[in-house]
Amino acid sequence: MKKTVCLLLAFAMLFSLAACSQPSEPSEPAQNEPVQPQEPQSPDTSEPSGSTDDTAAPSEPEPSADDAAEPETGKTLVVYFSATGNTEQAAGYIAEATRGDLFELTPAEPYSDDDLNWRDESSRVVYEYEHPDERDIELTAASLDNWDEYDTIFIGYPIWWGIAAWPVDTFVEANDFTGKTVIPFCTSSSSGLGESGELLAEQAGTGEWLEGHRFSSSVSADDVQAWLDELGL
Repeated sequence: MKKTVCLLLAFAMLFSLAACSQPSEPSEPAQNEPVQPQEPQSPDTSEPSGSTDDTAAPSEPEPSADDAAEPETGKTLVVYFSATGNTEQAAGYIAEATRGDLFELTPAEPYSDDDLNWRDESSRVVYEYEHPDERDIELTAASLDNWDEYDTIFIGYPIWWGIAAWPVDTFVEANDFTGKTVIPFCTSSSSGLGESGELLAEQAGTGEWLEGHRFSSSVSADDVQAWLDELGL
């Protein structure tokens, strides 16, 4: 019995040794796997402009017209018509003190010295005064492209027969003063401002019109500054 058991054990050991001696299936060496070569890094890692790669970072959108900077506002404009130079001088002082822009109203058909002779009953200015339909004076320019930039508008003129010189009417009627503060001023040798400011405000129909001011023909920078101080400007 013992011999039989021993024989069986010996046979089992021989079988095990035979099995272990069989070579195992070799695995594929790692170096035999095809290796995907890496793309060389370019000094410029940004995608070309025509790339359709979904992984590329989106480029910054071009600014549209709607995103353009809003025009600068809060500026001051000094508009004036001057027949003999007195109103022009006052306007210059106002523009300098307020850092405003100047805009001269120039009739397409300028007034000559003879035209302005109010003592001559046949002069142009007398004829226009006596014929109100002739007061529609064409200007070389009655508006500005950057009108919306201005919040404060000074309007200057000489006094003709108690009212604003009528070339100013053309400018007032041609523009929208909504949202703007309008300040009339005039020059004259003796006449006061009268109702000239109120009449211009009625013609405009828009804007906040303040009480105007009259300067003498010999207006000075100090005169203008004193008035601006009263206005708080």
